[in-house]
Amino acid sequence: MPPGANLAAFALAAAVLIAVPGPSVLFVIGRSLSSGRRVGLLTVLGNAMGMLPQVLAVAAGVGALLAQSVVAFTVLKTVGALYLVYLGVQAIRHRHQTTAAATTTDTRPAAEVPASRSLREGFLVGITNPKSAIFFVAVLPQFTAPATGSVWSQILVLGTVHLLIGLAFDTVWALTAGAARGWLTRDPRRLPRLGATGGVMMIGVGATVALSDRQL
Repeated sequence: MPPGANLAAFALAAAVLIAVPGPSVLFVIGRSLSSGRRVGLLTVLGNAMGMLPQVLAVAAGVGALLAQSVVAFTVLKTVGALYLVYLGVQAIRHRHQTTAAATTTDTRPAAEVPASRSLREGFLVGITNPKSAIFFVAVLPQFTAPATGSVWSQILVLGTVHLLIGLAFDTVWALTAGAARGWLTRDPRRLPRLGATGGVMMIGVGATVALSDRQL
């Protein structure tokens, strides 16, 4: 189990990043807007299931590497910080594409979309989501404390926390979009503003990771 301070800091960082519309969030919003809350919630569940293999892979592989190499830790720390800044810049640059991405989806009624399909599509988006994959590999390990216990088990705990936070946030997105399909797209400035604000927050998290002096 990671120290409480690390766990709290990670939960905050994860919440900030998860709240920013990325591939999974946009897909959930799009499915909810087009087909309703039921399809949106099934998509959320499938997405969470898709990210689980990412967590397990990182816990098994990266944890062992970090436990033995200061160089590997430093490299991952740098890559993670740069990637977070990159995501923030991209979110700001492409904020006007958010509305289009969120509304370009299958427009069939919920009753015509099988549950298995919603779960399957959510799973595929989750397991192939580069935002979560690189976050798990390059950022999540920064919140471990090797001196207090097994790195891989700490990564597993942190990854589980990330999944639970993501499940909660995505459920809110699905319910909100499904209940108010027209509101999010009625004013084209709403989602772009959200994306820009999230971009600034991601840059801030990246700077924090880069300046962290945590060592193995």
